[in-house]
Amino acid sequence: MKFIVVLGAMLFSMSAFAAKTYQVTGPIVELSDSRIIVQKGSDRWEIERNPNTKVTGDLKVGQKVTIEYTMAADTVEIKSDSKKK
Repeated sequence: MKFIVVLGAMLFSMSAFAAKTYQVTGPIVELSDSRIIVQKGSDRWEIERNPNTKVTGDLKVGQKVTIEYTMAADTVEIKSDSKKK
């Protein structure tokens, strides 16, 4: 199962709101300037990175890391209920 967590604009809103934080720990299996993918058991967690992401040390594939992140809705679209008349 693959988890995709989008951080982007949420980092800006974190300073204004007390957003609940989560964390995932595991070895890095893929790494780029825009994301970090860690393996937790049989699950791959894809975490977005941006220029505001704080990193302590040099990230490398194979390193065990703990990533703290938040989840927040970017948009919400109301769908009509097809059962209503």
